[in-house]
Amino acid sequence: MVTAADPGETRTSVWLVARPTTPGRRRTEAPSGLDRERITAATVRLLDAAGLARFSMRRLAAGLGVTAMSLYWYVDTKHDLLELALDRALGELALPAGSGGPAETGWTGGLKDLARAYRRVLADHPWVAPLSAAYPNIGPHARAFDAALQRLMDATGLVGATRTGAHLAVRQFLHGCGGAARRTPEGDFCLALDVLIAGIEAKATA
Repeated sequence: MVTAADPGETRTSVWLVARPTTPGRRRTEAPSGLDRERITAATVRLLDAAGLARFSMRRLAAGLGVTAMSLYWYVDTKHDLLELALDRALGELALPAGSGGPAETGWTGGLKDLARAYRRVLADHPWVAPLSAAYPNIGPHARAFDAALQRLMDATGLVGATRTGAHLAVRQFLHGCGGAARRTPEGDFCLALDVLIAGIEAKATA
């Protein structure tokens, strides 16, 4: 099981660490044909194929045809690489451009589209749910998702504690039902989503 930090280990999110523009070693010593983007993409493919429990830097390196040590030119730890892969997967989300969906559906349509897109990502990448719980989730795509959800919640017209509660309910729903994406039929997910949205609408019109 992946945890945010191993026992006795203090770590900082990869998104909070500034990588030096000039490597400590000569650039000519770095393995040719590798970069962080390629390594991250390969990590996503390996996680999809083998699962989180079987992921290792050694297996990743073998798939890329390099040594495991070569990967550490571009990431400091396996945790950093998993954080990068998590955000790359979240980049597959189709986010609403404004505060809602099409004009005739408003925030309810936007929220449905966002929730269904999130569920698809979790169904396509089962390892995303446990990593989302293990890591701070502050990469650029995660923050874009949060911003889109905030805009949708703003569009409900709710304020104060009611808005906070509605936002928390949506987040818990997505992480709960979304995390069980492969076990929960899509029809059941959509029905539960409709019930959740109806509750938010009732609060918004009260």
